[in-house]
Amino acid sequence: MPEVTDDTPIHLTEVDIDLDVQEILLAASQHDIPKLRRLLRTQSTLPDAANVKDTESGFSPLHSAIAACEPDSDTEGAQNGANGAETSELNPKGLDNETLKSAVETVKFLLQEGAIWNDLDKNNETPGCLARRIGALELYGLIVDAGVRAELLLNRLDAYEELSDEDDEENEEKQENDENQTETNVNANIATETETVPELVDATTTNPGVNNPQYLESQLNIQNDRILDSDQNGVMMAWESDIMRKSAKALLPTPGLKVLNIGHGMGIVDGFFQEQQPASHHIIEAHDDVVAEMKRRGWDSKPGVVIHQGRWQDILPGLVASGEMFDAIYYDTFAESYGDFREFFSEQVIGLLEQEGRWGFFNGMGADRQISYDVYQKVAEMDLFEAGFDVQWEEIAVPKLEGEWEGVRRAYWVVDDYRLPLCKFMD
Repeated sequence: MPEVTDDTPIHLTEVDIDLDVQEILLAASQHDIPKLRRLLRTQSTLPDAANVKDTESGFSPLHSAIAACEPDSDTEGAQNGANGAETSELNPKGLDNETLKSAVETVKFLLQEGAIWNDLDKNNETPGCLARRIGALELYGLIVDAGVRAELLLNRLDAYEELSDEDDEENEEKQENDENQTETNVNANIATETETVPELVDATTTNPGVNNPQYLESQLNIQNDRILDSDQNGVMMAWESDIMRKSAKALLPTPGLKVLNIGHGMGIVDGFFQEQQPASHHIIEAHDDVVAEMKRRGWDSKPGVVIHQGRWQDILPGLVASGEMFDAIYYDTFAESYGDFREFFSEQVIGLLEQEGRWGFFNGMGADRQISYDVYQKVAEMDLFEAGFDVQWEEIAVPKLEGEWEGVRRAYWVVDDYRLPLCKFMD
């Protein structure tokens, strides 16, 4: 008798799906890797099974694996290792070492299966946030490293897409202009001979077509203690003053040096640069309202100050062409991406910084969440190394800022410590 097969599509009910989800989450919490492997790879009919979620807690398998390391009773004795485990740098609360060990292997497995490193639960915590809160710092490090890998991959893919787009455009243009190539080359040579080197000027027009034109075209609310954009986002705030003061002194340790600042804002760091008595002080500022406020406050008449109105992408090539070199450079822009920042230090700094010079930046990438801040520090370190820079970090405690955010759309800083970067060319 021939074998009878039933090709009727299987329709999972909500109960079936919930049971599958709970089975995966239970296996993750028990650190049962063989069962997880079976569920994720062969048995589960759920799409993206490594990232299923509990409907009540919002826990993913990563959350579940990490949460299982937390003691049932969060007593002071348990936190101090009274459960039999010794405290250490990676286990400051004395969590059970065997449980942590099995959790490490489970987290590694889940990440290999495609678990999302920064998925949020109902408490707005990523798996890394949870690991850090309970004191499972080895697990926290694994999640940070996963975030670094993900961000590096995304950055490389973005760069690849840009190159692909440029190649496609070049190929199309080449095909269209093959017959006129000789004439084009002649015209290009004539244009090159007649062009003049861009000069340093006090002001140039901005290019609103790139890099967040909404911000550059918006009307700013400039107050004594803050600058807000038209959407009430904090552009700069007075609480940053201690950070700026220490940055200025680290970059300009002695009088008589030449400094370039990109992004004037409230003028906090530029004020501290002036206190260091630089020989020359160039400032690039892209927003018309800020430039107008600078001139109202007399910045255009301060000793050694040269104001360049425009985007750094448009101004810096002119400075390089003019042979301007600086002992110190500071970068603090608003509404630009990490890709813009990477382009700045990979392509521009080398043509502007003296060999023994120093440069720094406002290190606010990912500062609305500790794990994001840690991820971007590592990403920046790797990219800076690739660009030929050493970076040293100085940790600065940030005061409590709860009252600072009244009237601001969102708090752009929530981490405890600021990491002040000081970058130099590699020896």
